[in-house]
Amino acid sequence: MVISNSGIPAVVPAGRMAQVEQPVLGLPGDVELRPWRLSDADVLVAAGQEPAIRQWNRLLVETPEDARRRIARMHERWQAEVSAIWAIARPGREAVGLIGWGDIDLSGGSAEILYWILPAARGGGVVTEATKRVSEWALNDLGLHRLRLCHSVANPASCRVADKAGFSLEGTMRSALLHADGWHDEHLHALVQGDI
Repeated sequence: MVISNSGIPAVVPAGRMAQVEQPVLGLPGDVELRPWRLSDADVLVAAGQEPAIRQWNRLLVETPEDARRRIARMHERWQAEVSAIWAIARPGREAVGLIGWGDIDLSGGSAEILYWILPAARGGGVVTEATKRVSEWALNDLGLHRLRLCHSVANPASCRVADKAGFSLEGTMRSALLHADGWHDEHLHALVQGDI
């Protein structure tokens, strides 16, 4: 057991992620969450050019080279135990979205979800199902205690994902995130150990 300087044990011991390969997680409807591959670079470039994805995400990927660097960084950040990012895809096909955990704090037991989906894959509930699945992984397999889902109050689609995935609305953070059109208030939703 790792004890922090405050004498409080780490919620999740260091090494829990780095010692294993990132798993492939199945979803209903023949969809899987898998690690990103260098061959997915064109999908990241397309996402970086899609207006709605650019509006709500800080995805600055303009070239295949940028995308390959971003994908390599995803794998490095898994090993560093600071993020866990999956591609949303049908088995054997290219990715149609991204979902995962950023700002992972193993010692404190928390993380924040991030996601986007390309227009052709929207509307079928895949982001909600993916959110449920990565939340189950984070709480039950990894052992985190608290998961956050934050989004602009001007983004009702993300509010619906949070509600359907079981995240409780905890409040509004005023002027919390700078988007291209200025500062946005954000809703803070959370899921904690025992909620699912």
